[in-house]
This record gives sequence, C-alpha cells and structure tokens, in this order.
Amino acid sequence: MTHDTQSAAVAPRRHAVVVGGGLAGVTSALALADAGVRVTLLEGRPRLGGLAFSFRRGDLTVDNGQHVYLRCCTAYRWFLDRIGGAALAPLQDRLDVPVLDLARPEGRRLGRLRRDALPVPLHLGRSLAAYPHLSLADRARVGRAALALKGLDLTDPALDTQDFGTWLAAHGQSARAVEALWDLVGVATLNAVASDASLALAAMVFKTGLLSDPGAADIGWARVPLGDLHDRLARKALDSAGVRTEIRTRVTSVSSHDTGQWSVEVPGETLQADAVVLAVPQREAHDLLPAGALDAPQRLLEIGTAPILNVHVVYDRKVLGRPFFTALGSPVQWVFDRTESSGLREGQYLAVSQSAAQDEIDAPVAVLRERYLPELERLLPPARGAEVKDFFVTRERTATFAPTPGVGRLRPGARTKASGLYLAGAWTATGWPATMESAVRSGVSAADAVLGALGRPRPRHLFDFEEAA
Repeated sequence: MTHDTQSAAVAPRRHAVVVGGGLAGVTSALALADAGVRVTLLEGRPRLGGLAFSFRRGDLTVDNGQHVYLRCCTAYRWFLDRIGGAALAPLQDRLDVPVLDLARPEGRRLGRLRRDALPVPLHLGRSLAAYPHLSLADRARVGRAALALKGLDLTDPALDTQDFGTWLAAHGQSARAVEALWDLVGVATLNAVASDASLALAAMVFKTGLLSDPGAADIGWARVPLGDLHDRLARKALDSAGVRTEIRTRVTSVSSHDTGQWSVEVPGETLQADAVVLAVPQREAHDLLPAGALDAPQRLLEIGTAPILNVHVVYDRKVLGRPFFTALGSPVQWVFDRTESSGLREGQYLAVSQSAAQDEIDAPVAVLRERYLPELERLLPPARGAEVKDFFVTRERTATFAPTPGVGRLRPGARTKASGLYLAGAWTATGWPATMESAVRSGVSAADAVLGALGRPRPRHLFDFEEAA
C-alpha cells in the first residue's frame, strides 16, 4: 500500500448537514450518502415530506392536498424509484383529462384532453379538433399559439419580464381559450392564472409538458397516502443509506469557522460539518444565512408566495365514476377520488384542489361548504341525493412561490458565496415552477455542488434522469 492510499484510507469521512426534510432535503441527503458522505438530516416538524404530507382524521388518512406529477418529471420519478415508491404512484398509460363544462346542457358537458400515439404536435391534434369547449376558430388559433410557444427560447431572460396572459392575447387567444385550455393546465402547474404568471415559467411548463415528447404530460399521482411515500419510504431509504435523521429538531443558527468547518446549532447540540445544505423555505433560509453568503439576501424575501386550498368531502355513496376530472364554468378546479388511498370503507371521498386560491384561503369552512357542495351537485348528478358524512378544509397559505414576472432574477442557485454552504428548495433556480419536480432537482443540484467542493465523484445513477429529460 502506498503512502497516498494509506492516508486516503484513514482520512475521516466528510460530514454534511442538511437542514430541512422536505423533498429537496431528502434528495440532497440521499445523494450525498450514496456518494459516501456522512450525512445528518434535521427537520423541525414531526415528519418528513415538507408540504406534501398526510395526517389522520378519525379512521381516514388524509393528504394535505392533491399532488400530481407528469411523465416529464424525470427527477421526481428518479426520487420515487430511489425510495422504492414508483409502483405506488403510477402514471396514466396515456394522457386523458375529463373536462366538464357547466355552461353546456346536461349530457353534453364532457370534453376530453387526451393524446394519440403520434409525434409532437400531432399527438394532441385529434383531441383539440374534437374538443367541444372551444369554437372552431379558437381551436385553430390555439394550434398557432402552441407553435409560437414551441419557438420561444427558454434561456432568453426577457421572457421572465413578461406575463403569460399578455403573450396569449397577443397570439390571438380569446378569454374562452385561456379559461378552457391554457389556465386549465397553467393554474394547476403554476399556481397562478396566465395574467399573473411569468412567460418564462409558463413557456417552460407548456414546452416541456405538451410540446417535447408525446407522453410528457401523462399524469401520475399517489394511490397511497403521500406520507407513505415522502415520510415512511423516504425515512426507510435514508436509514438504509446511513443518514442520521432527526425530526422535531429546529436549527437555530448556522455559522462558519476560519478552518472552513461549519457549526449548526440545534437545542442541546452543536453539529460540526464540512458542508451545510439549507433545504428550507426562502424566508427561513434568509433568517439562517450568515452575513455575506448572498450578494442580495433581501431578494429571498421578495419572492412572493401563493396559496392552495383543498376541500374534502366524504359522501355516503359513490358519486364519481372516474379517478378525477376538471371543471369549467364553476369555481371547482380539479376533483380527485381519494376513497381507496384514505382507507375509507364505504361511500366515497373526494378532494377538490383549488390553486391560486388567494380569494378563498381564509374563508370560513361554513362559507366554503355553502359554495362547494352545490357546485359538486351541479357537476355530479349522483351527488344530489347523497348524504355528506364529512366536510373539511386544508389550507396551505404559502404552498408555492408566486410565479410572477421577474421572479427568475430573485431565485438563487445552489451555491452561495460562503464556501461550504448551499441552498435547495423548489424556490431556487431550477427553471421549474414550484413543483415536486423542482424540489427534487434543487436537491440534486445542491448535492452536486457539495460533492464538487469535497472532490467526490457524482454517483452515476443520480444523474440518469438528466439524460432522460
């Protein structure tokens, strides 16, 4: 054995502390542990999973909100594989979105957005041609706008200064086309209506999801409670990788030493680390950042937030015969059947997911009940005679960052100016809106930056999804 290999053999394992146990933090921790780094993961809540979690309500296991992903979400799909959860959150064989329009007569309300096994953009051609919720003229103009969108350069910083609604109007899109198509997809993925959304983020969503690959927009969602994936299976994967995971452990400060080491303070303990990843929301990251770590730390506070409201209804009987649908001409946006995943034994449990819910996020439960139960009866005739066994609401007031024009320049990358300190979270500069995909991508970027600084090779399997993208 040479002197070099001897010293390498006895060199202490590098230690990284990851602050935050959401998808970004769990991803960073797994990636670093897979590369041979000793990792401690600290989470203030009593569980992992961040804003995609479950809780118990009586006999039911309830998700705080309905989360979906698309086939083009290659990083989140990698994450599901890594924790052994892919089979529990399958994708549709082929994109198929039932769209009910209340303005049409009963019996003729259903339209569908689905794809054929044809190359882009022909894969959506037949569906759009037969889509009953748009006029013939609107359908033709939608096709032209889609081609114009396909031609946009996502690396052009000018796109982030414009709003999507103005761009759509300039490309001949009527208010009806925006409601019945662009916002139908955009509100759910961006958490904002077109007029409030950055053209850069909207173009990224539509180019990647609808105009990149025929199957890119096929929808996947968990058939089990989110906590089974993002908490239970994630914890199992972390344990297997040798990560020390501490929940109910809130970090009070992060500081560096002249030696290049970092100290992370938690109640009753100070952890020493070679690298620290802050995988927490932007305001929390701002409060923990040491002076000088970012040129303009106040920019983190300028990144706005947007709420998502979820209305949960348990009926005494089955009222919806499909896994989900979306609605027009109603305040109702997307409705999912959560009966099986919640453990409900009889009746049916529907979750109504309301994005960009600024006007309703603080409305009393009684007001929301009066608003949404009649709407569900209008949309679902079998609900008219059904008994409501339970009605409750979950609110995420800061569910996502607000994808407003100009937000791109506020989103920092993984690296800070402080050597050994890195940022992760869906709000960092991933190029994606605030999605589970963005969170996982940010965790990979932060881990990659740490490994580069520590002189460690990237684990090959971790970056497979980049080639798939």
